Amino acid sequence: MMFSLFRRDQRPDTISALYGMIVAQARLPCFYRDYAVADTVNGRFDLIVLHLALVLDRLTENGRQHEAGQGLFDRFCRDMDDNLREMGISDLKVPNEMRRIGEAFYGRSRAYLDALPAALAPSANSRALVSALTRNIYGGAPSAYAAAPRLAAYSVASVRGLAGQEIAALEAGALYFPDPAIVLAPMV
Repeated sequence: MMFSLFRRDQRPDTISALYGMIVAQARLPCFYRDYAVADTVNGRFDLIVLHLALVLDRLTENGRQHEAGQGLFDRFCRDMDDNLREMGISDLKVPNEMRRIGEAFYGRSRAYLDALPAALAPSANSRALVSALTRNIYGGAPSAYAAAPRLAAYSVASVRGLAGQEIAALEAGALYFPDPAIVLAPMV
């Protein structure tokens, strides 16, 4: 019993591993090459937000978020803070930038999560999701009209895949996303 006080908590390692998987998935070259996401700081941020929102939504059951969800969000915030400082943002400006990042995260994730039920329904109306992705990830660029439906199909496949993953497995650090290279845009 006494030695339990000296055990190293695995939770931070698990949270870092989960967050690392989210970032690695968001940085897959396929998104920038085949999905026409801008390979910029903003484009990468937007893909991280999309993936993080989907995982956090999975870690929420009956309106209650599992502990890992808060840990993931905290890890995201630390990563964004670190990135701002690496980019040369002064210590005095970091809090304002973090507030903007938080607002962007909540606004984008709300837009995606509000649009997903219609895209997941048997009638599969993904117009709202395509619109949210076009506005947030593509900034309304003309390339979005061809690419956003494919990213919407990928998002739906991700939600379905995450739904099949046990919460306990996710909290233990096992996270799987579909291969974006094999997800095709729906036929219109």
